[in-house]
Amino acid sequence: MAIDQEREDLILALDSQRELFRITVRGIDEEQARQRTTVSELTLGGLLHHVVNCERHWTKVIVERDETAKQELAEFEGEYLMAPDDTVAGLLATWDEVAQASAKLIRTEPDLSTSIPTPTTPWTPDRVWWTVRFTLLHVLREISHHSGHADIIREALDGANTTYQRA
Repeated sequence: MAIDQEREDLILALDSQRELFRITVRGIDEEQARQRTTVSELTLGGLLHHVVNCERHWTKVIVERDETAKQELAEFEGEYLMAPDDTVAGLLATWDEVAQASAKLIRTEPDLSTSIPTPTTPWTPDRVWWTVRFTLLHVLREISHHSGHADIIREALDGANTTYQRA
């Protein structure tokens, strides 16, 4: 079977961005994961919780293609928080599973140009249709966006930053 370079590039881009996020949370403990270091409510653990849920959510949207899907504001409560029983290791292990499912989906989806319905939300009350490709790129954007937040939080926590930790 021939390799579909576009699909492998999507998988590689997602893997690369996940790895950068993982570097940002490397070596922190549960207390640090929950610690606010800026005026924002965001924490490293809360951001990790969100990116795992975000990727899982959007792959579900791709698979289910529910033209009646709707998300209420209440569903987002706690989205950026680690639950009391969450751990960094546990969230990272879950993300590994989600990443494997994403890679399988990317490799097996018949056509990345297929248009799929996205759930309506309070900020997008009208149904929007995205291609599978755009939806996956949205996941990449979310991880990238929050990796930047995480890097700032980590620097404020203990001075570490992703760039230097990569070395």
